[in-house]
Amino acid sequence: MKFQKVIISTLSLFFTLQTQAYTVGVVMPTQNEDRWYHEGFELEQQLKSKGFNVELFYGGDSDITLQNRQIKRLADSNVDALVIGSIDGNALTESLKDAKRKNIPVISYDRLITGTDAVTYYVSFDNQQVGKIQGQYLIDKLQPTVDNPKNIEIFYGSLDDKNAHFFYEEAMKILKPYLDRGALIVKSGKISPEQTNIPGWRTDLASKRMDEILDTVGYSANGGTKLDGILSLADCLSEGIIFTLKKRGYTPSNIPVITGQDATAEALKNVKEGYQAMTIYKSSEELHEAVLDMLKSISSGHKATVNDTTTYNNGVKDMDSYLCTPELIDNSNLAKLL
Repeated sequence: MKFQKVIISTLSLFFTLQTQAYTVGVVMPTQNEDRWYHEGFELEQQLKSKGFNVELFYGGDSDITLQNRQIKRLADSNVDALVIGSIDGNALTESLKDAKRKNIPVISYDRLITGTDAVTYYVSFDNQQVGKIQGQYLIDKLQPTVDNPKNIEIFYGSLDDKNAHFFYEEAMKILKPYLDRGALIVKSGKISPEQTNIPGWRTDLASKRMDEILDTVGYSANGGTKLDGILSLADCLSEGIIFTLKKRGYTPSNIPVITGQDATAEALKNVKEGYQAMTIYKSSEELHEAVLDMLKSISSGHKATVNDTTTYNNGVKDMDSYLCTPELIDNSNLAKLL
């Protein structure tokens, strides 16, 4: 028994010594959104607790030029691995060339980095499943038919975020048949990503667009044209939408069915108060555990464990991916997160 304990202790010490010399560059898109701010520091602390050295950078106010400089700086300093939450997944091709040349493993964190073969692994949630959940939720709640059509509007998110494409594409697979036969109606006429996008996922721009829709279409909280539902791809958009609707007299009794994702504190409050119908919980702990497991494997010279190799193509190759499971949250199970 003592001999076994010595072996275990020696192996533990060996791994600690190995990882202490292993430096991970963590690059997050912005510190100005609660989600990214907290996840960056949480991941940093978890990696450090396992013996990794960590250099953490945030991309300012989603500054693409700054993020590219940070990636180049980390590659130049010869970090052993990079974990990157991109601002624009298609804008990192040049800055990742040094990482590729130096054989630095790159983990694309939550947002898919596209247009380059420098990315080794992709860690995210099943973003297609997120879109399916949002689209199906609207159908289940609105129960639209040709004889009883429902009015909806669409808020896409940021065009430079590949994840928005996955959310939208899967949600629209569910909604489009209803749109085609007139059971769902978008009275603004704006359906495509180009027509409905919100640059940078900005809450204020989502609020502004909601104002414009109310003014041009004539939706009203008190009679007139009823707005029944809103496909909002994220809580940061829903927050701006709800701000405008509350300002225009909407209450929990007449507010449209509004979707979301990320389970932000504001979203959970809105769900509890009846302003937002649902959100989607994506466990940062699960995401970080996947990243940590990958880095343990990479740092010891092994391939990382993945659970998907065909779903996500970054324009150059099918990504070796680890996809975590998203969870629908509404008033029926909200208590588990409060």
